[in-house]
Amino acid sequence: MRKSAWVFAACLMLGACALAAIFYVRQQRTEALLSSGRTDPNAGRVAIDFPLNGTVFPSDFAAPAFAWHTSQSVDAWLIEIRFLADDSRLLFRSQKTEWEPTSAQWEKIRKRCSGQAAVVTVCGLAGRDPAVVGSASVSLSLSRDPVDAPIFYRDVNLPFNLAVQDPTKIRWRLGRVSSREPPPVVLEKLPVCGNCHSFSKDAKVVGMDVDYANDKGSYVLSEVAPDIRLTKEKIITWSDYKHEDGVQTFGLLSQVSPDGRYVVSTVKDRSVFLPMPGLEFSQLFFPIQGILVVYDRQAKTFQALPGADDPAYVQSNPAWSPDGRWIVFARSPAYTLRNLGRKDATLLTRSECSEFVKEGKTFLYDLYRIPFNGGQGGAPEPLKGASQNGKSNYFPKYSPDGRWIVFCQAASFMLLQPDSELFIVPAEGGEARRLACNLPRMNSWHSWSPNSRWLVFSSKTGSPFTRLFLTHIDEDGASTPAVLLSRFSSSNRAANIPEFVNLAPGGLTRIREQFIDDVSLIRAGNAFREGGDFAKAAEQYRQALARSPDNVHALENLATALSDMNQLPEAIECLQKALKKDSANAVAYYNLGTIYAKQGRFDEAIRCCSESVRHDPSSPSAQGNLGVFLFQQGRFDEALAHLSKAIRLDPSKDNVVFTRGRIFAKKGLLTDALRDYSEAVRLSPDEGQYLNGLAWLLATAPDPALRNGKRAVELAAKLCEQTHGESPRALDILGAAYAEAGQFPEAVRAASQAVACAQRQGNQKLASEIGMRLELYRHNQAFH
Repeated sequence: MRKSAWVFAACLMLGACALAAIFYVRQQRTEALLSSGRTDPNAGRVAIDFPLNGTVFPSDFAAPAFAWHTSQSVDAWLIEIRFLADDSRLLFRSQKTEWEPTSAQWEKIRKRCSGQAAVVTVCGLAGRDPAVVGSASVSLSLSRDPVDAPIFYRDVNLPFNLAVQDPTKIRWRLGRVSSREPPPVVLEKLPVCGNCHSFSKDAKVVGMDVDYANDKGSYVLSEVAPDIRLTKEKIITWSDYKHEDGVQTFGLLSQVSPDGRYVVSTVKDRSVFLPMPGLEFSQLFFPIQGILVVYDRQAKTFQALPGADDPAYVQSNPAWSPDGRWIVFARSPAYTLRNLGRKDATLLTRSECSEFVKEGKTFLYDLYRIPFNGGQGGAPEPLKGASQNGKSNYFPKYSPDGRWIVFCQAASFMLLQPDSELFIVPAEGGEARRLACNLPRMNSWHSWSPNSRWLVFSSKTGSPFTRLFLTHIDEDGASTPAVLLSRFSSSNRAANIPEFVNLAPGGLTRIREQFIDDVSLIRAGNAFREGGDFAKAAEQYRQALARSPDNVHALENLATALSDMNQLPEAIECLQKALKKDSANAVAYYNLGTIYAKQGRFDEAIRCCSESVRHDPSSPSAQGNLGVFLFQQGRFDEALAHLSKAIRLDPSKDNVVFTRGRIFAKKGLLTDALRDYSEAVRLSPDEGQYLNGLAWLLATAPDPALRNGKRAVELAAKLCEQTHGESPRALDILGAAYAEAGQFPEAVRAASQAVACAQRQGNQKLASEIGMRLELYRHNQAFH
């Protein structure tokens, strides 16, 4: 070997020895510090994030991830695990502020830690002369109680409104805490929204909310097998309970009975179901109306549950006792939204829920229980410790041994409350205790392991995305610090609705949807349209047509989506196809007329809307559009007749009301015009053209009985604010309003600004008109 090669090899060996020596010195110094029992003066510079102090792991838990943080500059980390029973220890090292034992390492730790406590200390080492720059310690132990059951849960993209728009991105997973791998996906790409799920006690039956076809009350029930196929035959609908009364049903928060024979759900329900801004808490959900109804799988019948069927109350969150003898549920006086006029509302608007989101109204639930009694129910009784406490109590869950109920408590409302915490109470009621496992930000969606020793729950602590945590529950109902199920959580998705399932390995590996048809695809398309994703909506409608080429509703909806994307010729072609299949289709005629109007083809628009009205004279939309199109063509008398019919059918259509007011104004019927303009502004207070029309009439009407300068100034000032002072017409109206109110200096200033603005925009004619009014104001005269 050449001399240079020997020198190079020698350098490598010396370097390796030096590194080993450095780490040895560091380790020796650290071990000496740890052995001395002295307090590290730099301990506060390191904080352990996971595990928490006092954590108890299940005996079948896979190697956890240890994590910590520091503000110090650290070269390497030493992790010591000291076993208190025999004062022995294991040492490991890491270059990062995290460490996950290998399977072999964790097996050593687990064997020596089972049933006894250990102390984990992390020490930071830094400097040329290695020194400990910070350390922190936590205690942990391994329970002899295994989890011994997988967790089924939903894996969701956020914010909530995106998940609603595209439910195909929601996934369901099933995994065990004993696995080092992320839980496998067992159900995905469901093109309709799927929601709450539940299994029978023996895991032989599963149920899940699904939006099948056009029915929000749809619910799928299936026997559990390794490969579950969800077919049409397995779908029931809560809407079948007294469907003749015309009251809608969503059937949310359903629960399968322990023996799998029954399902209980809230029906005839109404909920505040509202997308909220931001990522963390992007929906507000709590039911305000509803009764409990039971479905008998053997008899295939629905019946209300006496004791929980009083329409004066909302009755929700039903939970079965493990022997099936009792049902505990959340109850509160029923409430009707003040601003809700729709019957089919699912997702609401903020204005429809203004009393809750703007005015600070609260909504509290108490927990009640009733005997099931074979479906005969009984007298409801408040659950002591979980009722009448000035808080909202909800989501009760019995322990499988029947001893305890764990429930959520918050200041108000229900789902996704930042202050939600877990409490435990004896199953028959008693003193409620806050569980020690609670984390700082939202604790909810909990489920008991089959052996009643572990509780899985969701929390938003440490992440805007909901993550799953585990805690041990002992004989006395006391819990331990929360264990993060890191492999169950993704960095950009929420894990929610976890449920322990009493399944053997391989008992469930796949769930396949086989009930989707053209009607379901249309519904999925409608969800995309409501969310503003017109391209994906069109894709769903085209898939529906691929399955059923003669589906007129798919053609209608596809035309609407294409119109939304301004693809008008293709939209017209779809509607013409629909009319060839159904020549009396009033909806298709109406939509076709609307598209022709977009193109400025008003004669054809009028013809199509006339056909729509002929086939369905009770349609306020068709009557209204026909009236608007006739008005735009100057056919005022014909327009007036149709607009008045539309208003009689539906007085809430602001555009129709305002258009009729314009006709009255043109005819000189200013009292009638003032009435319609005022109503249009009441219906849509921020619509610019309505503010314009009403303010001008109040400021300039020839009849002094119709004028109101003060009100005109309010409306015109709002209009100028909306247009940022850049609309000469709005400034002109403001000047006229000030003049009518006798505020002539203000009128001169507003009109002068209007003239200047019109000149800047090159509208000399308007500038001249306003200039003539300006001269009146300078002489303290109003313009009428």
